[in-house]
Amino acid sequence: MAVNNEYTGDSIKVLKGLEAVKKRPGMYIGDVGEGGSGLHHMIYEVVNNSIDEAMAGYADTVYVSLNADGSATIRDNGRGMPFDINHETGRSALELIMCELHAGGKFDNEGGGAYKVSGGLHGVGVSVVNALSTWLDVRVWRGDKEAQMTFADGVPTSDLKITENKTHHEHGTEVTFLPSPDTFTGTEFSFDTMETWLREQSYLNANVKIILEDLRGPEKKTREFHSVDGLKGFATYL
Repeated sequence: MAVNNEYTGDSIKVLKGLEAVKKRPGMYIGDVGEGGSGLHHMIYEVVNNSIDEAMAGYADTVYVSLNADGSATIRDNGRGMPFDINHETGRSALELIMCELHAGGKFDNEGGGAYKVSGGLHGVGVSVVNALSTWLDVRVWRGDKEAQMTFADGVPTSDLKITENKTHHEHGTEVTFLPSPDTFTGTEFSFDTMETWLREQSYLNANVKIILEDLRGPEKKTREFHSVDGLKGFATYL
């Protein structure tokens, strides 16, 4: 039986923006099946951005919350993601960071870059998290200004809103997201998995305070990690 397997110019598909992530999520975030690493890697990627700020000398506290509605919140007291206009594209820097794979301060080698060292997926992490979330909310505090944008399935659902900063946060970034059940077989975060990983991160990044809260049960669970000795302290813990 003849099979039409024509390979022509029309066979070539160009995936734009975050379409590639949605098409092949495992390539970007890991195993998305039940018990796979991908779900928790969503949190890891955002936390790694916060730790990058700490490694660059701009933050000393990272807060992670597992929320009652199944979402997760990650907040730091770093410089805050930029939200001014990127003149090359005419779009806000915040939208570029959240919606474009290769957009971030970790690629600017010619200009010195915003980071000398970094973890995570080298600048693609937070946009991948956005692509694979049912919804995502990002808030940024920079001096007297607060910026906010919301997204659904990686697509902006609001314009960038810049208002007067009336919070107690002088500077920093907060990302809250709900992982998409269309991508992940299971979407419930494990407190034990997060506790273990965040403890390790505190030893790998001395003098960074990491706070984990679980708000899903009848009683809130809280863990705080803060290592002064770094890897030496980790060896003692083991």
